[in-house]
Amino acid sequence: MATTLKQLVGTKMQKVVKFMGNDVKISKLTVMEVQEIQEASKTLKEDSEEGLDILYKIIRSTVEGGDELSDSDFAQLPMDELSKLSSEIMKFSGIGKDEPVKT
Repeated sequence: MATTLKQLVGTKMQKVVKFMGNDVKISKLTVMEVQEIQEASKTLKEDSEEGLDILYKIIRSTVEGGDELSDSDFAQLPMDELSKLSSEIMKFSGIGKDEPVKT
């Protein structure tokens, strides 16, 4: 018996990626999360910290255990690694560059 689209609502697609040499599990962004990120990005100023807030939101909503991280936890992680992870999440979610993320 085939699955209906309605039955798939709320189902997360996940995969394991490398972050700082370790395996972490990421999920695809939902349409709602993508819309929220796009809306927040519209008002983004180059010198503002809103960019970090968006980065944190992406990671918190898609990385297993990410919702447990505080802003001060993020501040103790390497920025380039966070950016790579965010890029991998966006690519996995069908947004952004199709190029593979270099690790």
